[in-house]
This record gives sequence, C-alpha cells and structure tokens, in this order.
Amino acid sequence: MSQCEDIKAHLQAGHSLTALEALQRFGCFRLAARIADLKKEGLHIDTVMVADEDTGKSYARYSTPGPHTFTLEFSP
Repeated sequence: MSQCEDIKAHLQAGHSLTALEALQRFGCFRLAARIADLKKEGLHIDTVMVADEDTGKSYARYSTPGPHTFTLEFSP
C-alpha cells in the first residue's frame, strides 16, 4: 500500500492522525502533503489545531467524519 492508501484507511477506520503519529506508523514525513493529495481525491478531512500543554506549540490533528456522522435539518 502507498502512504496515501494507508493514511486514508486509517482515517476512514475512525482514527485521527498527527504528523508524529504518521511518521511512527507509516514512515510519512510529509503528512500535510498526503492530506492535500487525499483532499484532491475528494476525501473530506477535518483539521483541528491542538496546542501542546507543555510547550504551547500547535500541531494539526486530522480526521474524517465517521459513518455515524450526520446532519439533521428541520423545516418550520
């Protein structure tokens, strides 16, 4: 499997992913680039910026909406 396929499968299984986790799990040094590739393919990916409590530095955590995610719309 390619890195994009591995990352896509990981996200679609309901897991989130950070750059450090991608490096450890998939040997991926450029997660943001792989996320951009997946978005170009049409995959919806949410990005949440997280601040490290110890250092205060921010990093991105990527995820996809799960199969149970839905939107309710009501009409008056």
